[in-house]
Amino acid sequence: MIQLDFKDPRPLYEQIKDKIKELVINGAVEPDDKILSVRELAQTLTINPNTIQKAYKDLEAEGIIYSVKGKGNFIAPLDKSSVDSKRKELLLSIQKTVEELIFLHTPQQEVIDVIQNTYKKKEASK
Repeated sequence: MIQLDFKDPRPLYEQIKDKIKELVINGAVEPDDKILSVRELAQTLTINPNTIQKAYKDLEAEGIIYSVKGKGNFIAPLDKSSVDSKRKELLLSIQKTVEELIFLHTPQQEVIDVIQNTYKKKEASK
């Protein structure tokens, strides 16, 4: 389910967050699906449970997961307003990234190609 790259310079909790988000985006997990407990995931990945707890706390703050006391953690259903605000946030992030690429003299077509290839890969995986 989740594999970490110990050579990746990002903190482990960020890698965990990104992997869970990726599972949601790819449809590997559905809203209200139960995810592994902090202890179970820590044992599976052989890392400190506090690292998992931090990732889960951040994911919950972002509305990606929710917890039910005594039951565990679950994938959160996305409501329309949440999706729209996340989309706007991501578009602003993309805009800043494109501005940085322009600053670095990246050809426009190269940026467009990356976006088109990403869409093609997503469509092919459906």
